[in-house]
Formats: sequence, structure tokens, C-alpha cells
Amino acid sequence: VRHNNDETANFILFQYPTCPFCCKVRAFLDYVKVPYDIIEVDPILKQQISWSDYKKVPILLVKSSNGYQPLTDSTMIVSALASYLKDKTFTIEDIANFYPSISYVDVDGKRKTDIMNKYFIMNEDESEKSKRLNFENERQWRKWSDDTLVHALSPNAYRTLSEAIDSFKWFSIAGEWEKNFPFWETSLMIYGGAFMMWLISKKLKKKYMLKDDVRQSLYEECNTWVKAVEKNGGTFMGGNKPNLADLAVYGTLSSIEGCMAFKDIQENTKINVWFSNMKNVI
Repeated sequence: VRHNNDETANFILFQYPTCPFCCKVRAFLDYVKVPYDIIEVDPILKQQISWSDYKKVPILLVKSSNGYQPLTDSTMIVSALASYLKDKTFTIEDIANFYPSISYVDVDGKRKTDIMNKYFIMNEDESEKSKRLNFENERQWRKWSDDTLVHALSPNAYRTLSEAIDSFKWFSIAGEWEKNFPFWETSLMIYGGAFMMWLISKKLKKKYMLKDDVRQSLYEECNTWVKAVEKNGGTFMGGNKPNLADLAVYGTLSSIEGCMAFKDIQENTKINVWFSNMKNVI
């Protein structure tokens, strides 16, 4: 991805083209207009990230004096890059060390790993109350995008088996799978992936307590966001220009842009104006 022909890229993004977390990182990179390279990952075999102990996407490699610094977790990637681009007196390795992974046991007795400060931008001046409230609001809605909105997507994109296959066919077009992978692998990703996600989406619907008609849950979340933007009084949650919450929600929703679920939210919610404005600035 280049903005000028003579640009060189210092970022390599390993991704699925329609993964909401990958779309969130791309939305940020495109908005700040930094050049980057993309490596499409086979979502079934994942051989493109066989070099990494971290087996999820996105993974962003950032060129440094010592080679490449890998960044993982989409929210941490955005926060780290926002910190890095804001103040380059720190190296990307320094910035990555500001976001340590913490291992803990949750209330169900399961061991988990998370980055506890991943919604924070380093060196932000929050001394004034108005600035502090703006940053708190931004963090709140970034977290809402990760904890609530994203969980309404899969049960809607893969609501039925036929809808799941249609979604994966669009994914193949968006990611140019026929160009990047052999025919057998593309077929496996479309039909195998659709069947797997159709089954998984049923569990996700129950886990996140979505309505029987999962579309209604998605409509509610979209309208919740629009009402919050309107209450804030600007074109975007960030006012006259998008903030990181806008970019997170836009990236998340853009992941289903070619699916029937997206056509339905365009027709049944008030998301269109905000989404179109975001698309224009990105």
C-alpha cells in the first residue's frame, strides 16, 4: 500500500483481509497514510506465520535498526503506533516494551494473557480535565468495539450456511485468494472456512447472549454507536476528525462490508452517514 510511488514501506502486515482486528489496523495505517506491505495468511493452514510463536493475526512487523520488531494484538498495535508516530525519540522496541503481556488466571480458572494498558497512548497530556475526559471517552469506545461490537459480527456474517459461503466468497475476492493461493487451497478456505465459522457462530451467539434474531443485536449496537457520536456533537466521535475510537469501529464494521449483514445494517440502522464520512477521510 503506497501513497506516493517513491515511498518505501517500514511495516509488514500479516493479515486476513476481512478479519475485523486486521481491518482495524489497516484503517489506522491508511488514515495516518504510512506505506506498508501486506502478506495474506491462509486462515486454515497459516503457513505464512509458521515463523511466529503467536498464531493469530494481525501481526505487524516494524522495521528497526536491529531488523524487525513484531507487534501483536490489534489494539496494542494501534496504540503503539500512535505513540511511536507521535514521538520518535523512542525506538519501536522501546514502545513495544511499554506494553507488556501479563499472564493471569480468570474467574473460570482459565489461564489468559493480555496487555493491560493497551488502550493507552504513551506521552499523552491528560493534565487538563477536558483532555482527560476526551481520552477516557476514546478508550471507553475502543474497548466497546473490542468487547461488544465485534462479537455481534460472526453470528451475523455466518448466520446460515449459505450466508457463510457467500461471505467467504466475498472474502476470497477481497483478499485475491485465487491470485495468492492455489485452487485447492482457495476452495478449502472458502468451503471449509464457511462450514467451520457457521458452526462456531452458533456457539458465539450463545456465549455473548445475542438475540434469537442476531440481526437485531447488530442493529442495536450500530444505533448505540450512532447515538453516542450524535451526543458528542461532531461528525465523528473525535469531533471534526476521527479519533482512535472512530477508526476502531470503522475497521470492525468494514470487515463485513461485502456481506449480507452489512447491507442489512445500511437499510435498518442510522450508520450510513457516519460510515460514509469515515470512508471518505480514510
